[in-house]
Amino acid sequence: MKQKTPVQSLKYKILALEKAHPSNIYKTKTTSSLTQISIPIHMATTTVNHLTNHHQLSSTTNRHRITSYFNDSTLNDINKFSNKSIRLAKSITNLLNLSIDKPSLKSLLQRFNQNVVVQADSKLDLPTSSPKEDISTLWRQIHGGSDWENLLDPLHHLLRREIIKYGEFAQATYDAFDFDSFSEYCGSCLYNQQSFFNKLGLQKHGYDVRRYVYAMSQYEIPRWLEKSYVADTWSKDSNWMGYVAVSDDVETRRIGRRDVVVAWRGTVLPSEWYEDMQRDLEPLGHGEAKVERGFLSIYKSKRVTTRYNKTSASDQVMGELKRLVKFYKERGEEVSLTITGHSLGGALALLNAYEASIMFPTLPISVISFGAPRVGNIAFRDELHHKGVKALRITIKQDLVPRMPGIVFNETLQKFDDLTGTLEWVYHHVGAELKLDVRASPFLKRGSNFIGIHHPETYLHLIDGYVSSTSPFRPDAKRDVALVNKYCDMLVNELRIPPCWYQLSNKGLVSNKVGRMVRPKRSSEDIPSPPIEEENLDV
Repeated sequence: MKQKTPVQSLKYKILALEKAHPSNIYKTKTTSSLTQISIPIHMATTTVNHLTNHHQLSSTTNRHRITSYFNDSTLNDINKFSNKSIRLAKSITNLLNLSIDKPSLKSLLQRFNQNVVVQADSKLDLPTSSPKEDISTLWRQIHGGSDWENLLDPLHHLLRREIIKYGEFAQATYDAFDFDSFSEYCGSCLYNQQSFFNKLGLQKHGYDVRRYVYAMSQYEIPRWLEKSYVADTWSKDSNWMGYVAVSDDVETRRIGRRDVVVAWRGTVLPSEWYEDMQRDLEPLGHGEAKVERGFLSIYKSKRVTTRYNKTSASDQVMGELKRLVKFYKERGEEVSLTITGHSLGGALALLNAYEASIMFPTLPISVISFGAPRVGNIAFRDELHHKGVKALRITIKQDLVPRMPGIVFNETLQKFDDLTGTLEWVYHHVGAELKLDVRASPFLKRGSNFIGIHHPETYLHLIDGYVSSTSPFRPDAKRDVALVNKYCDMLVNELRIPPCWYQLSNKGLVSNKVGRMVRPKRSSEDIPSPPIEEENLDV
């Protein structure tokens, strides 16, 4: 009789095992032609049900214990009920040098997620944010002093809260932006500086706005105002692009320093900046650092004939930072600079950080960006690193914007630098990355909703629920799930949250004294006024 080969012999063993235990084995395809032997499904279900009873434990320590318990219990059950399967799988692996992937904790738990409606309803009477904790002794690590090493995976709960704070500052630049094409102030901020955080419900963070920032487009008629029917009544050259804020005394004591924040707004639609983007790299200064031309133009453009951009966005921000840092340093306070932004705002944040690192070489500077594109080449990245700028990029795996520009020619070519040398014309990301995944949340729709995936509220939702790359969505996540659908349609239909629900009552119309629906006039304090240029103004 012809002797069987080792592979043929193993195939016969697999068939015999399937025949003996048909109910406990299911097949999944691997990269080879052989069948992978997997764990009994009912054992994973038992373990998950046991884990669900412990969901009320909320501390970081207990979450790690739950994860450890799941792994240990699963391994014990596998050893008890599937020793033959495991030994056979190991034999196949050793013989053919195959790599059989173990099911991740996240993929197992997602199969048995509690009904999303029940989960959402259970949070209706709970606070929408985590309690504030004193981080005065830890602020340098949270601010990126060690490049967030060992703080991202798993995500430290104190860092999570700070990221959400800065993310809400970035989100505020959208919520306060007047993009009503019928408004005589289209393109401006809806609120004055004094009431800004109160109007948006962000006074809880303990910051005060000190200056608004306006930017110009490189185009004669800016894209963000071309749909306005009354653009000439306010400004056709500029639009409101962000603000500078400072922590108040109470927040300063909690976080251990006086924190100066610059928040930059992205475009109203995520496709706008990419359509308008030049995609050409332009030198930044006298070195080898180069950045995308369109981003630099928005940051640096000015025109003497305009009301709001006689100076550039760069000049406005740097003048205010110089004034604030000098004031608080003279008072003997420790000062930090945190720059945040979403999408285009994240790109402008890096340009701002680069310029600030030159003016303030000893100042702790961090950038917290959300869904930001690449900005410059590898020399730009290296200069930011050498100047001590700490950058944390929060991205979503399914978001296309962080892959641009340089979809093909990007940092992945660095592994070929022995052959190509340093490629000065190739785009390169900057800093550490916290990568999220839409599939991790049971509340979000799957599919190719690129606008919804890119939206900052989607980012904030995923950050709030993120524990680690191998953990399920956090059951005690705080933020209101309904916020995800403010400007998009990302929530599963079972929650019955209407898409794009965020708008002014009656779309801004009010009833006058005789009952006619009219557009109200802005109060005098909310009418935009040109920025004040005096640097000696008291803080």
